[in-house]
Amino acid sequence: MSESGSQRTLIELLYGKGAHANPIAAVQGIPAQLAGREVEGYPHSICQMVGHMNYWMDYELRRISGHAAHYPTHALESWPSPSAVLNESEWKQVIAHFIASLDQLSALAKADSAFLNREVKPNHTVHNQPLYSVLDLLWQTAVHNSYHVGQIVLLRRMLNHWPAEAGDTW
Repeated sequence: MSESGSQRTLIELLYGKGAHANPIAAVQGIPAQLAGREVEGYPHSICQMVGHMNYWMDYELRRISGHAAHYPTHALESWPSPSAVLNESEWKQVIAHFIASLDQLSALAKADSAFLNREVKPNHTVHNQPLYSVLDLLWQTAVHNSYHVGQIVLLRRMLNHWPAEAGDTW
């Protein structure tokens, strides 16, 4: 199947092309100790932000696959605990999960238009109006990730750990 321009753009944005920082480059090469560090005046660590993005990517992937996904009662439920500072091995697993989820989303973005235009069953009242298609959810996830990746880049700058070893220096 040939990808449309919109699908190509979506895939590029999932991986940080154009005006979006590369999410993989933004999270790789950060020691666990630094990823778990809190910056004064900011409510979340880099580790928490990656965990939060993983939460919502998992959530949307479950919804797209037709499985019920728990919608949090409070936003705080989608954020890992501040005390969830990980060792190097655990942090690498969080990053691997992040990359695998991006790959899954990218694979879905390459699907045919019938699949991409399929409505996703709502599982919470916030999803009832309007009804969302698979493509809608993929775009929302890409934009959500881009927002938090920008925050990660800012925190890395504040922690004197930017630019990343790979990717743009923006």
